[in-house]
This record gives sequence, C-alpha cells and structure tokens, in this order.
Amino acid sequence: MAIGEAGRGAARPGSQPERLEETMRGRLGGRECVYVPSCRFGLFVALRHWCPPGGRVLMSPVNDDVVFFVVLAAGLRPVQAPLNPFDASLDIDAVPDETWDTLSAVLTTNLYGNPDRAPRLRARCDRSGIPLLEDAAHAIGSEVGGRPVGTWGDASVFSLSKHAGAQAGGFLALADPALRPAVERTCADLLLPRRAGAELAYAVRPYAEAAVRTLRLRRAARAALRALGRAEREDIRMPLRPGELARAAGCAPGFDAHDPWVRVDMHDYRLTPGRLRLRRAGRRLERLDDVLEACRAGTELLLSTEWAKPAGSVQPLFRVPLFVADRDAAIAALARRGITVGYLYDPPLDDYAGPDFTDPSSSAGAARWFARHALPVDPLRARDSVEVLERSGARPARAPAGRTRWGPATGGPGPSRG
Repeated sequence: MAIGEAGRGAARPGSQPERLEETMRGRLGGRECVYVPSCRFGLFVALRHWCPPGGRVLMSPVNDDVVFFVVLAAGLRPVQAPLNPFDASLDIDAVPDETWDTLSAVLTTNLYGNPDRAPRLRARCDRSGIPLLEDAAHAIGSEVGGRPVGTWGDASVFSLSKHAGAQAGGFLALADPALRPAVERTCADLLLPRRAGAELAYAVRPYAEAAVRTLRLRRAARAALRALGRAEREDIRMPLRPGELARAAGCAPGFDAHDPWVRVDMHDYRLTPGRLRLRRAGRRLERLDDVLEACRAGTELLLSTEWAKPAGSVQPLFRVPLFVADRDAAIAALARRGITVGYLYDPPLDDYAGPDFTDPSSSAGAARWFARHALPVDPLRARDSVEVLERSGARPARAPAGRTRWGPATGGPGPSRG
C-alpha cells in the first residue's frame, strides 16, 4: 500500500506514488521509502512508531518551531541539545551522561543541509539502545560518512518542498522494510480526505507567487494576510500561546489538538495527495540533480567568503549559513535587492518555549550565537547575495576567541554580538 491516487487503499502497481518511492529508493541505496503528504506528517509517524508515550527526544534548539510542535503532538518531551556553533549540528560530547540515560530517541536536524555527525550518533544510540531518527528535510543530496544523509537512522524523513520545490510531499524512509505495512496503516489512519478546493489552491499557488515576485508585492501581500487574519507569523517564531498549548498536551498523542501549531506554513500537511500534487512532485524529482549541482556551485562560492566558517567538503546545501555581526541590517540590504531571507530560527527553542514545554540545553551559548548571527543564504542567489553584502559593508560575526565550548544557560558568558 502507498499513499496516493488510491487514497486510503492500496495504490495500483506502477502508480505515481510507487514511482516516486522507487526514485527516492534509488537515491538512498535501496532504503525502503513511503511517500507522505509532508515531512512533518512523516516525522509524526516516525516518532509514534519508535518512541514510547511520554518519552524524551534529544533534538536541536535551532530548528523550525513546527518540528518542536510535532514532537509535542506525538506525546513526547523535547530535550534540547548542545550544538556546534558553526553548523548547528548536535554536539555529542557535550551531552551529559545523565541525559543520555533518560532518552527515548535522538532526532537530527541537518540544518540547511549541513549534516549532523550521524556515524557517531548511530554508535552512541546503539550503545544506549535507542533509535536514531533523521530529519533530512534540508538535506537531500548531502552526505556524511560516505553515505547519504537519511541512511544512518532507524527512520528518516525528507521534504519535497525544499530542494525539489514541489511545495508538497515527502518521504519516510525505513531501515527495516518489514515495518512498511505497519507504517502505512498509521499513515492511512492519520490522512484527511482530498479536498477539491485545496487542490485548486495548490495548482494556482506557483503562478500567484510568481506574480507577487514580479510585481514586488510582497509587502502588500503580507498586509492583506494580516487584514484577513491569516498571518500566522509576525516574528520569526509563531506565537507560543502557552495556555492553549498546555491544554493541548492533555490530548497528545494526536494531530487534532496541536493542529493550530503544526499546520503553520502548510495547512495541507495531512491531506491525501491528489494527482496534480503527485505529478508535480514527479517532475520536480526528475530535475533534482540539476538543482543540486547548481546549489553546489553556489555553496562553493559562499563558503569562500569572509562571512563563512570553516567547512569540510562542499555539500549541495539548501541554505548556506553566513555569519554577520548585524544580521538585521544584512537582511534589509538583501531585501532591497529583492532577495528574501527565510529559515531563521531565533531564539533557540529552549528560550522560546521555556521549561514548561522542553528541557533546556545543558550548554545554550552556542545555539544562541548561531541563532542570532546565522544568515541563511540561498546558494542559487549566491553571486547577487555576495555582491549585496560586500556593498553594504557587512562585517563577519566574531565568536569568542579560542572558544569551542560554551557556558551554561545561566551563569556562564553570553554569546558574542559581533
């Protein structure tokens, strides 16, 4: 059974979902893949399958708040990890032993396509007898340890809204193919029926967005959404609404109570996909290697600039984090050139949500510094972005000299402000 043209029943042999799964399976060296309507949907299914109710999940505090709310919706307790300050990967050695002893799973982020240390995480999870789950939404095409990101975990999730640009769909990849029937049953139980209106909106969205870009109507579009009460983010993070969130926790696990948070930026995240979505996903997946090659070239240019931090091999990153002293000024300069900066995750999740909803990191300084100074640049706009930053006089952010470890969340030195 696959999710797609047959809705809640088995897909016909050779159906579009099966063709998409076969293509992705080939990219991952044969790993079993299940097509899902969104990455966040696939992540929820993975968390429900691999984690016991009330379990604790180690994750990155520099991450999309939607991911945080998916963890809560799954009935789990997020535990924020210490980070490497230059790529926001999980700092394995800085996680206290007593924290490892309490975990039910580890969830990677592979932020912007920069891989987490999956080989070491895999070994550490094996020692603790807990699953490793990989969020590879930003990381199609990235590699670590000589293997694709997404092939180290017990399960991994991918998005077709990022590099592929399909604006819908994703995959849940499984290390054990024998789990596929159970995963598909869970998916079928959670899916909502197709809606004709949603399919129509999906069909016209790319043309509407292109018109907004061409006519430079972004500000007007945002103002219209606010007037209609549809603007779900005024700031980088969506409103937490702690009272409502605390009440929703009593209904976990489940999507329904947490839907106001999980659906933000993608209200169709659990709709049964229609033919149009599937066909567009197929076309985008066919062109993916060309996109990744272009990203790799842009990434190489961006990593050669004074705002980049030392990196290993050049990956076809979704975004390249540059580090600037005054990020707000850099964002404004780029906006004047028509370059929009998104995928900012400031403040870190433990500062955003507080101890009522998450265990804070044992060493929060690195995450705060990264969240404040990282400027995620689209490698497909690399040359224009570099030109703007040079002309604006953007200064590189400076981390504290000689510091690779960071003080605790309270009582230690704070992050540099450049």
